[in-house]
Amino acid sequence: MKTRLLLFALCFLAFRLLRAQEAVTLPEIDVLARLDAARNRILPDLGATSYEIPEAQLQGQSQGENAPFNQVLLRAPGVAQDSFGQLHLRGEHANIQYRINDVLLPEGITGFGAELDSRFVGGVSLVDGALPAQYGFKTAGVISIQTKKAQGGEAGLYGGSFDTLRPAIQYGGSSGKLDYYFTASFFHSALGIENPTPRTNAIHDDTNQYRGFFYVSYLIDASSRISLFGGASYSDYQIPNNPGQKPQFTFHNVSTFDSSKLNENQHQNNDYAVLAYQKTMGPFDCQAALFERYSGVLFTPDYKGDLIFNGLAGRVDRRLLTHGAEFDASFSLNEQHTLRGGFTAAMSQQRANDPFSVFPDGSTDPVHIEQGDYRDGWVYGFYLQDEWKVWAPLTINFGTRFDVVDEFTHENQLSPRINLTLRIARGTVFHTGYARYFTPPSFEAVTPRDVAATAGTSGAFEALRDDPVRAERSDYFDAGISQAVAPGLQVGLDGYYKRAHNQIDSGQFGAAVIETEFNYREGQVFGVELTSTYKREGFSAYGNAALSKALGRDIDSQQFQFGADELAYIKTHWIYLDHNQAVTASAGVSYTWRETRAYVDLLYGNGLREGFANLGKERPYYPVNIGFEPKIGPLKLRFDIVNLFDESYQLRSGTGVGVGAPQFGARRGFYAGVVLDF
Repeated sequence: MKTRLLLFALCFLAFRLLRAQEAVTLPEIDVLARLDAARNRILPDLGATSYEIPEAQLQGQSQGENAPFNQVLLRAPGVAQDSFGQLHLRGEHANIQYRINDVLLPEGITGFGAELDSRFVGGVSLVDGALPAQYGFKTAGVISIQTKKAQGGEAGLYGGSFDTLRPAIQYGGSSGKLDYYFTASFFHSALGIENPTPRTNAIHDDTNQYRGFFYVSYLIDASSRISLFGGASYSDYQIPNNPGQKPQFTFHNVSTFDSSKLNENQHQNNDYAVLAYQKTMGPFDCQAALFERYSGVLFTPDYKGDLIFNGLAGRVDRRLLTHGAEFDASFSLNEQHTLRGGFTAAMSQQRANDPFSVFPDGSTDPVHIEQGDYRDGWVYGFYLQDEWKVWAPLTINFGTRFDVVDEFTHENQLSPRINLTLRIARGTVFHTGYARYFTPPSFEAVTPRDVAATAGTSGAFEALRDDPVRAERSDYFDAGISQAVAPGLQVGLDGYYKRAHNQIDSGQFGAAVIETEFNYREGQVFGVELTSTYKREGFSAYGNAALSKALGRDIDSQQFQFGADELAYIKTHWIYLDHNQAVTASAGVSYTWRETRAYVDLLYGNGLREGFANLGKERPYYPVNIGFEPKIGPLKLRFDIVNLFDESYQLRSGTGVGVGAPQFGARRGFYAGVVLDF
């Protein structure tokens, strides 16, 4: 509630600034361009692997800006989809940080992939590989979003199959020294979470989602500006039902229940706000930011049904409030050396109230057990690095960062980083790098459990150990080459290898759609990626393919979540991580003639794991999507067919390490929309 009031106050302040600036002369465009360039100098990729998704490519993909943001990211190299909208990058489970206009967004309980609205995105960069020292904590990759710069407004309506309805509005412009933009949307669907059956229509799977975002930038003078942006979302989900399940327990002498009639629900809300100040003074550029985020999840069980099927019915109420500050700066010493440094500090308050009911052994009358956890946590990170232009073709960036986590454990690490970029010839760039990573567990994804409280009940655990989840420590190596083959055609090849201690993974344990993290004592991740993009006049195309292998051995935290036989096997055997997708690919082409665009794209995945100790794997999938977007005067129309050939494909079987339920991809859907410019 406090965060929502803050967002309201900030929006009101932005409105008052807008009214006050109506008579002020519009700043020169080159002033804003210089400040944007200065901001990019503060946090460049410096030899890491970078992949761009411009706004034009986003519009030429399945459903365009109406697509969930995580679907946009699936068109980037090495990004694999999973159930509940999760994303896996280069064989990692989540471990992705999000930035808007180069400011870090604090984590929430459910992650940003499904929370952000594609509508306000002006462009996306995916930075991964051996990250330079300015990037810490979440290290699988950086999703960097630049907000849209709009002049005027749009109001649109989009909908179609599965009762889909998505009205939206957006408006942007400038007034004197003030730039502003906002968007709001509503989304309803009868396919809120992936269907647990191969049927076209899911049972009990409605969702209603509300999202909003605003951005305000005020130019103080030619060398400084202050920016304010924030967002809010609220979502209701019905947990979909899988008919035909066999009851396992008796509740007050009742041992029958139709599993298609279960009534489990989940409610999620996320609010965030960021205030940033940027200053440039000759060779010196800096940006300082304050941020806050509130995240909450409430899962309500079907009390009677969950007890009959699972022997446990639990209510999950999680809340997370994070405050923090970030400072980044760069200083050009001379033509050869540019120093960069900064820090991030964040304080989080976690509140978990997870009461549940179970059957005492031999009884059909459940008992209620209270359980919760309330604590504060801190993370700090400091870095310093030097970009050394040895000579025109060769640049070396080296530095280090020091990170501290004080949450469920107190740990720290000094992490050296080095990257080399070499321009071999015109249009040919080689890069390689090494990074030592320190990745704390997500504070909101770890909740201690009183394992002994369920002893002698239907909720008893096979394993009784509950060692704390620790920070992952890893060595990461990356090398790649990019080549401009012909005008408009760019190709790239990149390989990577990671060796980790206390490899972090996560799983769904229980009915609530919430991930819980745990460690493998040892981990290995390695793979190769091939990327290509082509753009010439109105034609554009992209194609990405990736091979990946992610392995772990010996689960050494949160052991009570697993069966004793599985723990024993994994202790002495390397196994595939459940999110390991051996082959991932995406491709698409679009053509724009005058103001009409047509596209076709596809996704391919093969290898998500299943079964005891992840020894089995799912079959490959390859849905194809097509669309058409004409413009007639002030009206922009759009027609999409998702999964053109109505492929029935399974993402999850409901088995595997940390896999809680079966999941199938969406069947064929027909969608149409209209947008009015004003």
